[in-house]
Amino acid sequence: MPMLGFLFEAKLCVLEEFREGNVCPGAGQLGFYQGCKERIPQGKRIGFYRADSASYQAELINALEADRVRWAITAHQDAAVKGILKRVAEGDWSEPQTGCGYEVAETVHSMEKTPKAFRLILKRELRRQPDLFDGQGKYVYHVVASNWPTEQRSAWEVLKWHDQRGQAENFNKELKLGFGMERMPCGESFANAVFFRIGVIAYNLFTGFKRLSCPASWEPHTIGTFRWKMLQVAGRIVRHAGQVVLKLCVDAEKLALFEGVRQKSFALCVAT
Repeated sequence: MPMLGFLFEAKLCVLEEFREGNVCPGAGQLGFYQGCKERIPQGKRIGFYRADSASYQAELINALEADRVRWAITAHQDAAVKGILKRVAEGDWSEPQTGCGYEVAETVHSMEKTPKAFRLILKRELRRQPDLFDGQGKYVYHVVASNWPTEQRSAWEVLKWHDQRGQAENFNKELKLGFGMERMPCGESFANAVFFRIGVIAYNLFTGFKRLSCPASWEPHTIGTFRWKMLQVAGRIVRHAGQVVLKLCVDAEKLALFEGVRQKSFALCVAT
């Protein structure tokens, strides 16, 4: 069960930690965040952090506050949070947009070990399908903790920003399906960890290659699309008159694209 930290804009995996499948997802969250900080290039810092409920921990929240990071984390619906949900007045719920299908409310909350209070943004929507068991309630709730100032982002805007963490699932899917990390090769954890790290390195190299050597329109391409467009091209290697010639079955436009990629890659090699 690997834990991955991605730089959202660059789509790079800044840190990976290969774990046993029985390790609690909430274990080592603070250490992982600190490891990500160490991997950030010199002169840069982590300015924003969003995560699921595994990161809803006082020690991590305190570290984010100390580093002046804007964060939004899915809150555990523990006894304290459930008590807050019960105390919210019906008139405090409002629909952020007409017809959006859910309502939002907001309050302030703190943990026992967090010296500062933070926003607790509450979202509810009607339960579409009744549960088999009684007592499930009329609504389904989602709760997000955040330190975004209200003057910068409304409750609805914080929810939208927090929901963008789901983009990391596309990064995970690319790593798993595109680079063959869906299954590990053996039953040895250490060997599997090495295999997985090689896969992460390949993923980052490919991401960098797209950004630095390929046309800008190719940046959104997955490795599957890239293989189809660039690698699955018919060609022959011909030896003639003491020379080795690569013949490709492509038009002039595609040939110019390949030449541009080659020149950019060569320039990067010279620069480094």
